[in-house]
Amino acid sequence: MITDVLIIGGGGAAARAAIECGQKNVVIASKGLFGKSGCTVMAEGGYNAVLNPEDSFEKHYSDTMKGGGYINNKKLVEVLIKNAPKEFKNLEKFGCIFDRSENAEFAQRPFGGQSFNRTCYSGDSTGHEMIAGLMEYLNKFERIKILEDTMAIKLIVNEVFENEKKLKKCFGAVFLDLLNGDIYPIYAKSTILATGGAGQIYPITSNPKQKVGDGFAIAYREGAELIDMEMVQFHPTGMLGTGILVTEAVRGEGGILYNKNKERFMKNYDPERMELSTRDVVAKAIYNEIQEGRGIDGAVYLDVTHLDPEIIKEKLETMLSQFMLVGVDIKKEPMKVAPTAHHFMGGIKINENCETSISGLYACGEVAGGIHGANRLGGNALADTQVFGAIAGKNAFDNAENEIDISKVYNSVEKCIEDLKNAFNDSNSGDNVYSLIDELKKTMWDFVSILRDEKGLTSALEKIVEIKEKSVSINGIVDFSKKLELENMILVSEIVINSALLRKESRGAHFRNDYPKINEECIGNFVASLDGISFVKLE
Repeated sequence: MITDVLIIGGGGAAARAAIECGQKNVVIASKGLFGKSGCTVMAEGGYNAVLNPEDSFEKHYSDTMKGGGYINNKKLVEVLIKNAPKEFKNLEKFGCIFDRSENAEFAQRPFGGQSFNRTCYSGDSTGHEMIAGLMEYLNKFERIKILEDTMAIKLIVNEVFENEKKLKKCFGAVFLDLLNGDIYPIYAKSTILATGGAGQIYPITSNPKQKVGDGFAIAYREGAELIDMEMVQFHPTGMLGTGILVTEAVRGEGGILYNKNKERFMKNYDPERMELSTRDVVAKAIYNEIQEGRGIDGAVYLDVTHLDPEIIKEKLETMLSQFMLVGVDIKKEPMKVAPTAHHFMGGIKINENCETSISGLYACGEVAGGIHGANRLGGNALADTQVFGAIAGKNAFDNAENEIDISKVYNSVEKCIEDLKNAFNDSNSGDNVYSLIDELKKTMWDFVSILRDEKGLTSALEKIVEIKEKSVSINGIVDFSKKLELENMILVSEIVINSALLRKESRGAHFRNDYPKINEECIGNFVASLDGISFVKLE
């Protein structure tokens, strides 16, 4: 299969990129159901955009940089905030319906770490509304082909000479059909990675099961740079025991956190912003309350019973029904919540055109790093998907005007597929892949989650290496796909741990017990490549 643009991913960034280059031949390859297996559809809180004359780009920029610990890529932040309003209005054009105030202006609610109420929303199911509109609009394009249950397992990259310069160039990717086991290439003039993050390297996560870090891993193996992979956001409020997200909109509408002693404990951590502090601060606060014995069943309470029941029904409808399923009526009793692995601020290093260090390869959405720095503000992620999805699509479209010569890579691709098929048919005895995945997840949760230190990180690295050295038993397509996922999870985990070891400070989502303060010498980014991890100091 040969196409103009290949988009790997199934969420909001992938959909927006596809719309932007829909006049070309486009193939979207989604590991799960398109629109249903990404994080966008699960995002409940809202979309940040400067729409009110009393708000400003300067305020949004300042909030985003401050929330990110000032290690964000400043140019990418500028691109995000200046294009967010335009892309928000595009969503309405695509058919999305957002809440409005009584005077018909877009309704905007407060969100953590923000100096203005700039989070636009559709009740508490904003991401679902966005995906519905994007997918409906995509139906207008006859040249877009969608492949589901299709896992990208290798990028097709080769060294070429262009303009008397040697560089790496992407020619598409090799895929595994998760239903019938076929392994095949899709060649493309432009390739966009919109594969999301890697929350599934942790046992408790808000992420869908597909998010194991495939995009990070396949790009890194071919020479793409990854930036600030130690920065993993733990959302403060997940449903106890499941990790299912309890949207920040609950706190935005006035939800109160308290411990088993009925103490509103956020006054001890951020008395000015309280529950609307940034996610890293609230997550550490909840974690600390639980660790010091003031939790209840490994959680704390989040309470909205003081709100008007009609407001809960109207603005927190999803949360109301979500907790009703477990027998909790949030109009009458508090929710039990605990932190859950949620979002990777780190990712593939991109420039303002969403270009990576590999020619012809673009990245957008959560798989791209540098935008959110050390901590993402709630509401910035949905804007991120649309702003950078559109930019990636436009530049991929322009690049697809060039011709592609697959003869340069055909033989190597055929050999790669043959090797993968041999591995598929290799059913040698070994460890159960699911047990190894569980072991990896437990290791990451125990040593590389909210609180970290050198001893724990070193122990985690040793355990991950032990897992990597074990052989895996393969019995069928599912086992084979899980083996490939495990390899990606191991690689991503190693990069996260090694980056965390090198960042000897606490900043944003990265908290080191042995280095509890911000180190001004660490104002910069850790960039991982095949040559190792280097520190790039910000000016």
